[in-house]
Amino acid sequence: MRRPIQTPAAPAAIGPYSQAIEAQGVVYLSGQIPLDPATMTLVGETAAEQTHQVMNNLSAVLKAAGCGFEHVVRCTIYLADMGDFAAVNEVYGGYMPTPPPARATIQVARLPKDALVEIDAIAVKS
Repeated sequence: MRRPIQTPAAPAAIGPYSQAIEAQGVVYLSGQIPLDPATMTLVGETAAEQTHQVMNNLSAVLKAAGCGFEHVVRCTIYLADMGDFAAVNEVYGGYMPTPPPARATIQVARLPKDALVEIDAIAVKS
């Protein structure tokens, strides 16, 4: 059984996907880009600024699922430019508890809406 997670505190899906799906106590969060949930416009000029919005969006979806960053076990960070790795890492690290979740970071050719960063996550409810 799977349950969709939806909250107006995070950007609405811009395609045929859910903000997250919970199945058997595992929450699979779709990738978040730095969209303001109210205006659906990009927030931030730099990758660091955009990462704050992405993490706020992820936090809102986690909260709607009854979780927090302490439940996240895996993330993938997608960067438009690997040169932004250190700046994104610094912001991302400020949101994650110790020990941080497993993670991969990859550079991609392009992200939706020409965002500089996108992050998805998997969380396990306790």
